Amino acid sequence: MRCAIPAGKVTAIIGPSGCGKSTMLQLARGFLEPSEGEIRFVDRRSGQSAPRPPMATVWQSFNLFPWLTILDNVAFGLEMSGVPKAERHARAMEALAKVDLRGFESKYPRQLSGGMRQRVGIARALVMKPEILLLDEPFGALDAQTRLVLQEQVAQIVQETGATVILITHSIEEAILLGDTIFVMTARPGRISREIEVALPKPRLLADLKRPEAVALFEEIYDLLKDEVVKAMTGESGAH
Repeated sequence: MRCAIPAGKVTAIIGPSGCGKSTMLQLARGFLEPSEGEIRFVDRRSGQSAPRPPMATVWQSFNLFPWLTILDNVAFGLEMSGVPKAERHARAMEALAKVDLRGFESKYPRQLSGGMRQRVGIARALVMKPEILLLDEPFGALDAQTRLVLQEQVAQIVQETGATVILITHSIEEAILLGDTIFVMTARPGRISREIEVALPKPRLLADLKRPEAVALFEEIYDLLKDEVVKAMTGESGAH
């Protein structure tokens, strides 16, 4: 099946555990090679095939260096790319401002809450100015309240960057809040069963999830997923 990720939009990928959502991200990033088929990148101006563009990933685990300050954590990728110290620190401060963490640049990861550490991870990705931003369940390790606040903040940040975003999530609400397009996957072996356009205006707030069209969209996605989740659960229990 051919699957196209539109440039400058947020594509959310949702499906049961083990269906291959994160594998799709690793294939896009180049960490894995496809066993069949191909991944093509297309220049949005010419429409011609292009090399893999600059990418950055925000993972579910924070993956911060505990011995580095917040500023140096955010600037780490720039340092590895040979960016001079003054420039990388200026860009890191700008990225921290985007995630409301100015004033915390001299702190260490252990001194921050889980939600703040994940915002550092987002700043570390943004500072690289990627053309494609990959979000691999970025709120999965957070408590429910922090997750809700960060979902809204990231929706705003993503809207401002104009980057192409691929979001892996287990949350239907999260897919609706952030996505322009939602790919719904089946249980293993994972296939894309439906491509759904989200027509709600952006940027979206949590209150928008109560709108009738958002509720209808939630029910549509849930109906597609519920049998697939049962299949995945049955498969897991049968494997033990």
